[in-house]
Amino acid sequence: MKKVNLLIITLALTVISGCANSSALLKASSTSTRSDVFQETIKGGSIPAGYADITVYASLKTHEPGAFSAKDVHGTPEYRLLINVDGQSTHLQGTLSEENIDSRRLMEEAGNGIRYRFKKSIRLKAGAHRIVVASPDDGFAVERQIALPEGISSELVLEPIYGKVPGKQRPGFYGVASFREGLEGFGVTLNGKPLQ
Repeated sequence: MKKVNLLIITLALTVISGCANSSALLKASSTSTRSDVFQETIKGGSIPAGYADITVYASLKTHEPGAFSAKDVHGTPEYRLLINVDGQSTHLQGTLSEENIDSRRLMEEAGNGIRYRFKKSIRLKAGAHRIVVASPDDGFAVERQIALPEGISSELVLEPIYGKVPGKQRPGFYGVASFREGLEGFGVTLNGKPLQ
């Protein structure tokens, strides 16, 4: 019994520690400590020697505005993502559109909501970089190490990870995620390869 209790306490502390680490990372990444790491650019064109381009893409869905409170920015143009590369941060503003996917289908994004599409291209020195991608309004941040080859234009794609639907689990519905449960993180791929 003591082993089971110790295991439960260890798991709970690990989850709390992960949340605290994400909060600390979000707070640290929200402010730029540098301004010389990257510059925004338009995708395409020639890349100067010693540099690389990277375009960040994300497509995600949130609930409609005012679904939970009048102060909630989900579903509005004020909802943004944050990117921080080696201490320089910038916000990504998405383009919005209303979306209704047939809710009879078992999909994470089924139902009425607001679709966001984010895209930003930046130019920075080729080589290794630390990148943090965050959703300040959802309270999480993820950090990855990337390596960008000189003269190459890369694509960093953020795949939304939605929360799980609460309640009694039914056969066929175990672990079902939904955009209505909020965004919990991102899966990150660089040029089609997942980053851990």
